[in-house]
Order: sequence, then structure tokens, then C-alpha cells
Amino acid sequence: MDRRELAGFLRSRRERITPADVGLPAGPRRRTPGLRREEVAQLAFISTEYYSRLEQARAPHPSREVLAQLARALRLSDAERDHLHHLAGAPPGPPPGPSREIRQSIVDLLRRLPEAAALVLSATYEVIAWNDLAAALMEDFSVLSRRDRNLIRRAFLGPYRNDRRLYGVSDADEFARTSTQHLRAAAARYPNDPEVTGLVAELLDGSAEFARLWAAHDVTDRPTLCKTFEHPLVGPVSVNCDVLDIADRDQRVVLYTAAPGSPSEEALRLLSVVGTQRMGVPG
Repeated sequence: MDRRELAGFLRSRRERITPADVGLPAGPRRRTPGLRREEVAQLAFISTEYYSRLEQARAPHPSREVLAQLARALRLSDAERDHLHHLAGAPPGPPPGPSREIRQSIVDLLRRLPEAAALVLSATYEVIAWNDLAAALMEDFSVLSRRDRNLIRRAFLGPYRNDRRLYGVSDADEFARTSTQHLRAAAARYPNDPEVTGLVAELLDGSAEFARLWAAHDVTDRPTLCKTFEHPLVGPVSVNCDVLDIADRDQRVVLYTAAPGSPSEEALRLLSVVGTQRMGVPG
């Protein structure tokens, strides 16, 4: 265990995160950049005293559980998580939870698809990247919290728009079945991830439909290749749905495109104009 290097690495990662990044209030004027030590400790579910000793290079060897909690609290990338483990003298094992780190090439791809609504989903159906047209077709994800950007939570627990769930999409019931099957498979891949287990528990408690589908133990799915969104501005928009797997990140790129020359293609073009005037792509 390299205590000095570990201390410097933790401090550098803490200083780059703002309270807003993790849903905390900014509070009074801060003398130093980033989070306070006690805030990191709170997010990592460890004592402030122990975390402070880690940054002072005086703490004993942290457990793998503590390292995983620190990696999540400090929003470390996969490479940074591995580095943290090596500094602590505990070579990394498999990722403790679904990756939210998106390759820059994928972000660039979304931006280069002006006629397709495109987004990236994590293994738990959190929308982690999107382009202008996806925001115009579905919702401005940039104004939502991480929690509210989860499509499976939205499908089963709402909120609903005009009493229609999941943006009024025509295959909402099929999506509910498919997403439940995918979530069950993800829960098996990440059995110790608190966000995955917490999401499953929340859905089981809040949705009888999810509980029934979960009890079936199905892990196969039948993808829906065509669907229709009921949009409040342009009306029904029928699209082809294609999904590209990013295997090394356990993520999916979802592409919605309309048939050339169709009314839905014209509707997407209108939405692309409206969307770029008021909605942006996350950096």
C-alpha cells in the first residue's frame, strides 16, 4: 500500500467534484475547491475521521468494500478505480457496478447523427448520454437528476405524461417486460452493487406489475424494431429502433430513425429545429 500516493490521489479526485455534481447543496462560501472531506465520507458511508486519515497517509489498509464505496463517491472512471485499488495494495476485481463512463467516440457519434434520435443506456437503463433530437423527442434529460433519467423506473413508477407512460410510446408494455428481463440479468452481474439492488427493491415495493414480471425469472427478450411516440408538439412519430451493444462498458446505444419520405421523418426534422433552440447535448 502506497499511503502517500493514495492520499494525493484521493485529494485530487475530491477537489475536482462540485457539490452540485453529487446532488449536495453548495452551502456557505468554500475556501477550497471540490467537496469537503466530510462530504466524501458521507457519500462513501465511512467515518470522516477515517477518510481524513486516508488523505493524511495515516490510515490502515482500506477494505475492498471501502475502496468500492470511495470509487463511487468520487465518481471514478474504470481506469481510476483500478488505479485506486493498486495504490491501496488490492488489485482490482470485476467492476462492482454498471459503468457510467462513456467513450468520447460514442459521445461524438451521437452528435454526428442529426437525423436520428440517439441515446446511451447503462446496464440499469439510466440515460447517460443523448443528442439534441432524443431530448426533443422524449425529454430534456439535462434538467433531470440521475434518478429521474432511469427509464425502467420511469416506466413502472412514473411520472407519466398525459396519463401515458414512457413518453406515450406504443410498446410501453413490451418495454416493461424487456427492461425487467435485462435488469434481472444485470442484477446477476452486479450482485453487490447498492444502486442495482436498491433499484430492484424500489421497483418491487412500488409496482405490482414489476413484481409479477420479476417473479417470472425471464432473462430473454424480444426487441421491438418499430415503435410510435405520441409527441405533444408534432403528434405521433413512428420510428425504427436499433440497439448497438458496447460490450466492454455494458452499455447500449439506442437509435430511433424514421422511414425516408414519411410524415414521421418530417416530424423529426421539425423537432430537430425546436430541440436545438432550447436543448443541448451533455458534454
